[in-house]
Amino acid sequence: MAVKIRLARRGRKKLAMYDVVVADARAPRDGRFIEKIGTYNPNAPVAAIELNNEKAFQWLMNGAQPTDTVKAMLSYRGILYRKHLQIGVIKGALTQEEADKKLEAWTKEKGVQIEGKEKELADKKAADKQARLDAETKVNEARAESIRKRQEDAEAALKAEEEANKPQPEAAAEEAPSAEAPAEETPKAETPTEEAPKEEPSEEKKED
Repeated sequence: MAVKIRLARRGRKKLAMYDVVVADARAPRDGRFIEKIGTYNPNAPVAAIELNNEKAFQWLMNGAQPTDTVKAMLSYRGILYRKHLQIGVIKGALTQEEADKKLEAWTKEKGVQIEGKEKELADKKAADKQARLDAETKVNEARAESIRKRQEDAEAALKAEEEANKPQPEAAAEEAPSAEAPAEETPKAETPTEEAPKEEPSEEKKED
């Protein structure tokens, strides 16, 4: 029976987690499996791999074939290197003691690299998060400033409108309505017109 070491998905749609399982190569991807040997959580700040190294090593030695993703995990954990060394022991290329020493030295060196890589990834993620927070803060500040400016403009416009509609106070020195009624023209006293004296007949006419 062909056996594979692969991932079986579980968890929520956007926060998927995976089990590392040993299953029949003919079984559906997320179907029945023979044994669960670990978990993989890509959602952690640094992708978290929990793996039973001994069981994974045993299945590899028994001929189980890992998928590409699982193969990368096994290489990362040194299990593939351990298998390589063990095959060398079986073939007589080196002793078990030599193989163990080589694996121990590799593990120490890899441990330092892993710590450095994890710290680098954690620092990068923290820096990215801080950059997003700073950008969000700037956007919020700009939005708040825009709202404040609109409020000031609205208040200024309202104040101007109130001033325009405010009744003007009566002037202190407002001219009082003229109390003088239109002067009645006093009728002019008619001076009796002097009649012109009648002409007396001239003396010549008297002599006649």
